Amino acid sequence: MNRSTDIYKRRINQVIDHLNDNLDRSVSLEELASVAFFSPFHFHRIFVAMMGETVHNFTNRMRNEKAARLLRFSKKTIAEIATECGFSSTATLSRLFKHYFGVSPGQYRKGEKIKNSKIRKDLQPIIEYHCDLTQDELEKRFPVQIKQLPERRIAYIRVTDAFKERVVIAAFAKLIHWSKDEGLYPSETIFGMSKDDPEVTPKEKYRYESCITLPKDFKVSADSPVQITTLPACKYAFTRVSGDINLVATGINYLFDNWLINRDYECEAQPGLEMFLDKENVCN
Repeated sequence: MNRSTDIYKRRINQVIDHLNDNLDRSVSLEELASVAFFSPFHFHRIFVAMMGETVHNFTNRMRNEKAARLLRFSKKTIAEIATECGFSSTATLSRLFKHYFGVSPGQYRKGEKIKNSKIRKDLQPIIEYHCDLTQDELEKRFPVQIKQLPERRIAYIRVTDAFKERVVIAAFAKLIHWSKDEGLYPSETIFGMSKDDPEVTPKEKYRYESCITLPKDFKVSADSPVQITTLPACKYAFTRVSGDINLVATGINYLFDNWLINRDYECEAQPGLEMFLDKENVCN
């Protein structure tokens, strides 16, 4: 990737973050162009070239996918979800959600599966990663702890089409190489963040971020391969997993589909974290 493309990617990532933080309101192209430091005249064409979809389609997809996560993992009413996701009314949410996913919000909340309608792309077949474990085996293998994490400043490299072979591994390799050059590798925590739900987001659009924590006053150069953001203080449910990708996926699905729905907790609008305890084998 040449330096110009890298700069464009960095600016479009800023736009994506801004959109995700403002899904509850209408954001103009002029506002997004200013976030990206592009002229309004050129911004939309650059966005389409980088993302493969228009701003309008991307925003609608983000709103529908956020609504799907809230329907699945929160106890908020459909009206509350409509407002939080930027739909003008419950009726608008219902109409667009059904058009996008092939099922109504009420049907999805009751457990009906998303259908691949004519406007949908392939979903990652998550069922392939489920292991055949009993409830007792799941509870013993994946004990859950609640931990309060402080506000954290992090560096990240974002990739799309993250299920594609070695895409995520290549991002971690790049991040680790950079962190070693900067003297961060020995002391800081390396982790991953899933930005989307693989049971909702088309797999070629699925985003993942390779991340590392940063010291408070650490400066990042403008030509660095990483971007910087701050994660808010938040309470997390943790489980520890050792083994292959099947067990990792099983642990994640146990947390969301089993443990969470049987507790009084609700998900914050924060991504799931994958903390790597063995940094030396992250890319293996």
